[in-house]
Amino acid sequence: MAADPVQIIKSWVPQWVTKLVIFMVLLPTMGLFGLSTANSNAAAGFYGFEPTDIQYSMIVFYAALTSFFALERRFFNFLAVKQYLLLGAIVQILSSYVCYITHNLAVLLIFRFIQGAANCTTSSICITLIFKQLKGERSREIGYSVIYGMLLSLSQISMMITSPVLESFDFNTLYKCIMFIFIPGTLCLYSILNNVRLIDKSHLYKIDWASFVIYSSALLLIGYVLIYGQHYYWLENPTIVWCIVGIVVLLTLHVFRQLSLKKRPYLSLEVFKYRNFKIGAFLIFALYICRGTLNVANSYFAVVIGMDPIHIAYMLLANSAGILVSVAVTARLIILKKPMRNIWLVGFAFLLLFHVWMRFLFSSSGNMPSFLVPLFVQGLGAGTLITPIILYMVSSVPTHLGGVASATGVFFRFLGFCGSIAFANYYALFSQTTHYNRFQQTITMIDPAAIEKLAGYKQMFLAKGFAPDQAAKMANGLLNRTVTVQSQLRYAVDYYELISWCILGVILFISLYPYMNRTMINVRGNQPAPATF
Repeated sequence: MAADPVQIIKSWVPQWVTKLVIFMVLLPTMGLFGLSTANSNAAAGFYGFEPTDIQYSMIVFYAALTSFFALERRFFNFLAVKQYLLLGAIVQILSSYVCYITHNLAVLLIFRFIQGAANCTTSSICITLIFKQLKGERSREIGYSVIYGMLLSLSQISMMITSPVLESFDFNTLYKCIMFIFIPGTLCLYSILNNVRLIDKSHLYKIDWASFVIYSSALLLIGYVLIYGQHYYWLENPTIVWCIVGIVVLLTLHVFRQLSLKKRPYLSLEVFKYRNFKIGAFLIFALYICRGTLNVANSYFAVVIGMDPIHIAYMLLANSAGILVSVAVTARLIILKKPMRNIWLVGFAFLLLFHVWMRFLFSSSGNMPSFLVPLFVQGLGAGTLITPIILYMVSSVPTHLGGVASATGVFFRFLGFCGSIAFANYYALFSQTTHYNRFQQTITMIDPAAIEKLAGYKQMFLAKGFAPDQAAKMANGLLNRTVTVQSQLRYAVDYYELISWCILGVILFISLYPYMNRTMINVRGNQPAPATF
């Protein structure tokens, strides 16, 4: 029999203590996802891998969380909440320890996958406990806004927390910190929980492991192609070609298998019959593509301006502030049942303003204060969009398909996340190579400006006491670095201009699409699934 919400937490525990303890468990749970985004270069340097490998380890984590979602609900319904919490925490602590001691890429990827699956369990408990305590529709809408706001701020918070640690310690120290942070929060939450179930018990029979293997394998291959495709020159490499073939075969098998499992499909494809669900999927994909441009700005801050990760993290606090303000306002707008079209237009308008503004701010002599307001605007745009889009997707299908809609929405967020990395990597190589070659053709030994610049660099090194031949070599190196910096700068300008045009297209689509407001947000009947990172 399902436990009443009052009986889940022991009666003597104050509500503020309950919220604090849930946050203590949720913080390292979400931190495991943000760990790979903290400083990929530091991670690559410690492990001896390529930065691309570190990016893929993050994709493996995300793929595990995305694919394990449907199975997770079966275990969630089978085990009592205390047992489930302890199981998830132990798996995450042990897998973190393996990631702490290993220097083998295959081992790291395997245990990052295990972490992703276990992460799904712990986050499911914490977020479900949060909503079990919320009373009324308004509280739920505010709760969803807070959760998704935390999700958007994850990379900024991770960078801010981890950057000082990485200044003094090796990268694997972060995994040690995660382990020690997990322990007190888990023990505290375990001690205040009653030995009850949140949902009626269901037995573990007919678990569709075959669908899980097919689906997770397809996601891993999609991530591999999108992350490594540019690295291996796409279709010129046989591995990438075979991966694409594997994706087509696996997704075909997945579709036919779900169609054949009429009574208990792993992920029902029925959600794609609903037009507004597909609109929401398109918009969440577009949001994650736009959100990925923040990484391009971070690269600009590091390469062109020369900022260290700590100062970049401090500057991104402006972005987190924008998210905080916008999710609070958006929650109010959803409560007042304002039209989704208007909310989305405002959100994408903020993102368009950010990209156009940054396109004109990018320069070789940029300064920190001038970027704070645009970053705040970007936070306003992202925070305005994410909660309405996700709630819109789930509300656009019948109640019995709400969980499937939420799980499928996680897939589109995964696809947008991977796509943003792949698109930026592809355009970086294309644009930087084009501009670098153009600069190299322009800067020749008979170019007066180049000669003057080279002479100035050489004179600077001579003044510092370097020998003439050494000063000449260092001057040439500095000139080459200037060309590289200018190529990075031009790439950032071109990429933000391209994304600006794409956002303008999305705004026109939202403005002209006639059926946008026919879906009403319903967070009582249709609730997004707990594990929706």
